[in-house]
Amino acid sequence: MNESHSDESCTNESPMNKPRENESYTNASYVSDVRSSVPRWIIYITVVAVVMSWLPLALIARARAMRSSDPKIHIVQDMGIQPKYKAQARSEIFADSRAMRPNVPDTIARGQLRDDDHLYRGRVNDDWAKYNAVPITEALVRRGQQRFEIYCAPCHGLAGAGDGPIHQRAVKLGEPKWVPPALLVNQQRREQVEGYLFDIITNGIRNMPAYGPQVLTEDRWAIIAYLRALQLSRDVSIQEVPVSERDRLR
Repeated sequence: MNESHSDESCTNESPMNKPRENESYTNASYVSDVRSSVPRWIIYITVVAVVMSWLPLALIARARAMRSSDPKIHIVQDMGIQPKYKAQARSEIFADSRAMRPNVPDTIARGQLRDDDHLYRGRVNDDWAKYNAVPITEALVRRGQQRFEIYCAPCHGLAGAGDGPIHQRAVKLGEPKWVPPALLVNQQRREQVEGYLFDIITNGIRNMPAYGPQVLTEDRWAIIAYLRALQLSRDVSIQEVPVSERDRLR
């Protein structure tokens, strides 16, 4: 029975194998016939075309990996390269050959009229303003504290007592020309009106430089609002403190 089973399995396998062998032989012969029928110059051109199609990708990859001082090629400009004059460039349009033009007399840039003397110069009716140009709010005072600690505290100290780290460093080094910063919480500063303090911050005074170019207009008024709160905190009686806040002082 084993022999008959073995013969039967061999008989069953041989019809399956023969078509596969014939099929592979047929495919190989077909490919061979196709190759022999296609002219060699077409094959060469196809190979060259495929290789050449890789060349742009290789150049792009090389350009992205390498550094160069030359500007890259912009197929789509998208305002990447603009026809314009740079600073100190020469121009043949004007008689003086200067591309940079001076401001036109009696003109003001849009949004920079600044006709509010109180807000921008601290003056009301040709006199120093006696009140803040910005409504006093808790947010304004906190903003003023932040700006004060950045721009004023390095010299005047966090408490306005003139003991900032720059002053302490100058004293430690024994700088002969160092002028101590002013006290901001004494009676003299309390009597100075808001407009005058705004002018000092904006334009500077004596050895103090001008902070107008660095500090925004509203921030200068915020610093003054915080300074008033700082001065008030140095000379206030317990009766003036709200009852709900008195426990925090003990």
